[in-house]
Amino acid sequence: MTMHRVLIWLPLLLLTGCSLFTGTDNTDPPSELVELEPELRIETLWDEDFEGGDGAQLKLPPAYQTGVIYLAEPSGEVYALDAKTGDELWSLDTESPLSGGPGLAEGLLAVGTMEAELIVLDSETGELRWRKRVGSEVLSVPAIGGGSVVCRTGDGGVAAFAADSGEPRWLYDRSVPVLSLRGDSSPMISDSLVVSGFAGGKLIGLTLDAGLVAWEASISTPKGRTELERVVDIDSDPKLVEGTAYVAAFQGEVAAVSESSGVVLWRREISSHAGLDASWRQLFVTDDQDHIWSLDATNGATLWQQKAMHARRLTAPAMVGDYLVVGDLDGYVHWLSQEDGHQMARIKVGSDEIRYQPLVIDDLVYVLDEGGTLTVLKAHPLNAENP
Repeated sequence: MTMHRVLIWLPLLLLTGCSLFTGTDNTDPPSELVELEPELRIETLWDEDFEGGDGAQLKLPPAYQTGVIYLAEPSGEVYALDAKTGDELWSLDTESPLSGGPGLAEGLLAVGTMEAELIVLDSETGELRWRKRVGSEVLSVPAIGGGSVVCRTGDGGVAAFAADSGEPRWLYDRSVPVLSLRGDSSPMISDSLVVSGFAGGKLIGLTLDAGLVAWEASISTPKGRTELERVVDIDSDPKLVEGTAYVAAFQGEVAAVSESSGVVLWRREISSHAGLDASWRQLFVTDDQDHIWSLDATNGATLWQQKAMHARRLTAPAMVGDYLVVGDLDGYVHWLSQEDGHQMARIKVGSDEIRYQPLVIDDLVYVLDEGGTLTVLKAHPLNAENP
């Protein structure tokens, strides 16, 4: 008999999470936003409308490379935009429903589809280079590096292809739990290693040349009596910083792992599905109650915790200068102090939820909401002259 994996749609799981996990219906309503005395002036540089996601659990955040913003629409169109102006440089219809990407490097752009295909384009011209079948739908961002394109698939596989030709190089296949969140952690290429998180709370390092397991780290282990209580997934993307991989697990821990050996350097019992951002000094994570934590990157100690946006379905935090930015369910983008977490400014960019971690390029913040609007923001000190 074939065992089928059940993918849990995360928004439904979170909205009904308390009743599912405890047997009672005590879901918290989103916190009301209190009046804020702004410490920053937020400028909107430009915005452009694209196709929205209609609430589907896809992984199509905007990406940046060499002055160009790249965007993929669920129906199949891929765009390259001038990062300063938003002007279209090229577009291509892949004629396939896209679900993961774009990934960028080495002059290539890679996207994955709901129909189990990996598609690779020339990032400068949009010309199709190749497309290949993979094991199942792609719900993560493909990685490019070392002459390979690597993608995660929903059936637990990691596949590598030659970047120039699309010829298969290797396949790593891993069984997945019966219950799992809908979505996958995106693979990360660092030198000769591919690092990716998996359902079941495992972070694994694979050799880039052959797909062999270099190490396997247990970030979290399943707990509880029911299958739902035992869902422990690394669904968000790990962050690689100076030889350390920082990773967060849903219904599990946040941990720091040695990139070279897979040794867990420290872990904290903080559950997160949204994800994190990190530097060599600090780690910032949004937990499952939509509280934002600042942790010491060297030992995991708490530096501060911000609870004022409880249950507002926050994105992962993104660092920009001395600030953090997060988006929320009502289309607000919030600026916080990295030093102590206090709220410094906010702006409403639309009425649709912001689900993807804001993309930070230098001092600019690119935000894509569920309605498909891409907005570019810049923060100015209040005493600065208007541009």
